[in-house]
Amino acid sequence: MARLRDKVAVVSGGAGGIGSAIVRQFCREGASVAVLDLNASAGAALAEEMQAQGRRVLFLPVDIGVEDQVRAAIDAAARAFGRIDVAVNSVGGAHLDDGPVTDANLEVFGKVMTLDLLGTIHVCRHAVPAMQRVGGGAIVNMSSGAALRGSPAHLYASAKGAILSLTRALAGSYAKDGIRANAICSGRVLTERVRRKEETARAAGGSKARLALDAVVASYPFWLGTPEDIANVATFLASDESRMITGASIPADGGRSAY
Repeated sequence: MARLRDKVAVVSGGAGGIGSAIVRQFCREGASVAVLDLNASAGAALAEEMQAQGRRVLFLPVDIGVEDQVRAAIDAAARAFGRIDVAVNSVGGAHLDDGPVTDANLEVFGKVMTLDLLGTIHVCRHAVPAMQRVGGGAIVNMSSGAALRGSPAHLYASAKGAILSLTRALAGSYAKDGIRANAICSGRVLTERVRRKEETARAAGGSKARLALDAVVASYPFWLGTPEDIANVATFLASDESRMITGASIPADGGRSAY
């Protein structure tokens, strides 16, 4: 299949985890992809891997929290590929010092908001004009199930909830320009980082931690997913197959936000 044939996508956080799965899937579906990431070694390796398969992939080292770098990267992608049709914001993550509002270390507030929200704003701010120039496009923002049902990590949940509001605002403001915007609210995605974190928690918590996780999985057997699961959703939202969908928050959380 080639559901993204002739489309050009920018994927922030594309060098690893969910982002790299999205890059690989987009390439298989025929897109040209610009990978924006701070991890230069991983980003360059992914680009070389895809190029060796005959894919059109460009790696651009970017600190997503620095607007000038984002602007320059999106301009470079548009020059290299001639247009921008899709922007995927997959940068994000929680912080170890996050927690309930009464306990969270507010010194990390700026870091959480920059990583999870400001970076998304930066990409949208500069991808939208590029999409307007070609008559439309699709934005896919990565939120979280934590934005739908709450989370003990209150700073993270706040940032991911703000992404849902931003997505709706983007959809309403730019529909006239042919631009759609949707968000994915993922469940537990077993990236390498999450696997390592889970192993550490299990080792520290012993049988109690294992039982707690097993109890969640027993109630929500589809809650645990892979980066490829989320890449499939992102591909659908980026493609013309979803042309009637905008302003939506798509739960890919195994039903945990539903029951």
